[in-house]
Amino acid sequence: MRTSSKAVGVIALAAMSSFLMYAQTVYAVPESASASLGVFLDHRGDGAIEILPCNGKLCGNVVWIRDGAPPEACGLEVIGNVARVGKDTWDGGWILDPEFGDKFDVELTKLPTGELQVVGYWGTKALSETYVWKRAPADLQRCSAPQKIAGN
Repeated sequence: MRTSSKAVGVIALAAMSSFLMYAQTVYAVPESASASLGVFLDHRGDGAIEILPCNGKLCGNVVWIRDGAPPEACGLEVIGNVARVGKDTWDGGWILDPEFGDKFDVELTKLPTGELQVVGYWGTKALSETYVWKRAPADLQRCSAPQKIAGN
């Protein structure tokens, strides 16, 4: 059976297109989180969380709490081990519900508005809750993390 040069060209073009799409997918997403996402107010306005790179992934610590909140909440790590999975999306880590002390899986997406979409889920995103966190004001008065006593 004889194959025309036109057919070979079409097959080669399709193979090249597939390879280029694969290469973009593999190489367009850096392995690590290289910059801070910023400081965001949680969906209830009870606290502000600063999201920073931690060992090539993202973590988030409480840097502001509403008056009357327990002071030990300041400095608490509430987001951890979140890895980049897309240009503005991180997933695979955990988020702490400080009210109940439970950890859930989390996906973070930086929105074009500068806000942060936070999806907490339990194993599957079919069982999830989605919140949008707003950027904290630049002049936010940060709390002081409680001092640890030697030996504790």
